[in-house]
Amino acid sequence: MQRSDVTRDDDTWVGLSLDVQEGHLPGLCVFTAGPRLLISRLSQPVLLAVADEGLHGVKFWRTDEYRSFVPPLRANVARALAGSAERWAHRFAQYLDDSPDSPLHEGRWLLSSESPLQRWRHADTSHDQYWNSMLVDGHPEGYIDWFFHSHSWEVLPLRPMPGPGDSRVKAYRKQALEGTLPPVLLWWVSGLDCHLILDGHARLAAAIAESVEPPLLQWHRTMPHGDLAVRTDEAVGFYHHELARFAELRAIHGPTVPDGAATAGPQLVRLLHDMNTAEQPTWAWPLPGGEAQWLRTARQVTAGQDWPRS
Repeated sequence: MQRSDVTRDDDTWVGLSLDVQEGHLPGLCVFTAGPRLLISRLSQPVLLAVADEGLHGVKFWRTDEYRSFVPPLRANVARALAGSAERWAHRFAQYLDDSPDSPLHEGRWLLSSESPLQRWRHADTSHDQYWNSMLVDGHPEGYIDWFFHSHSWEVLPLRPMPGPGDSRVKAYRKQALEGTLPPVLLWWVSGLDCHLILDGHARLAAAIAESVEPPLLQWHRTMPHGDLAVRTDEAVGFYHHELARFAELRAIHGPTVPDGAATAGPQLVRLLHDMNTAEQPTWAWPLPGGEAQWLRTARQVTAGQDWPRS
């Protein structure tokens, strides 16, 4: 795995790009069978989901099989890395690469501290109100509403959220107040159109309990190198076309026409940045056995209950 820092034109750190060349089935894997989805961890079902007929959302059933691939984060490490999203990103990247049950697989990825989730909170809404409203309710079953929460707002824990009195939450609440809380690792999954908590359930619960903004690292696929090269060439070609067009207009109408580089240059910079960092659809593998296997798995994990119900 190759790592490279992603920065803005002013050298502000945006995230850590991960380039994985080895093709393999990830330990935490997304499978599909038509409108049905299965996330498994080392062949153990973690989450079953099915889109409703009207495509208004997804019904899900969460098992108790999820275990984070991130080892416990000690307080002395949290203090040493406090406030450095870049250093935390490198540490989490190593966990993703080392663990056999992480969702890492071939392609380009971004670990970024700039999650859109942090920009949508209204100033009049407290942190605890906002993040509580973002969490998807329901265990073992629930519903992700694609219309009530637009723009991938919701956050789905892969296990039940611990309460404020949980021993781990109590330990993290002190770190939340001190500003040394390690980031919560989120994975945007396009088939669910929401963010899954890969690591940090107790840390998010602690931030909510203290009503502080939780530090985040959002992880998602980005554009493959081949596609990125083609799109970059197209963007640069359009930039040169705009330079020629503005030069022609200036020759006709004089200096009242804006300079082409001053107008098209910033647009090119933003476009190249967005292409390099934008979310790409999550890879999913066809479920062996298809829909019949999904239904068998559903009957097993739900103990024969009639799920999903219409």
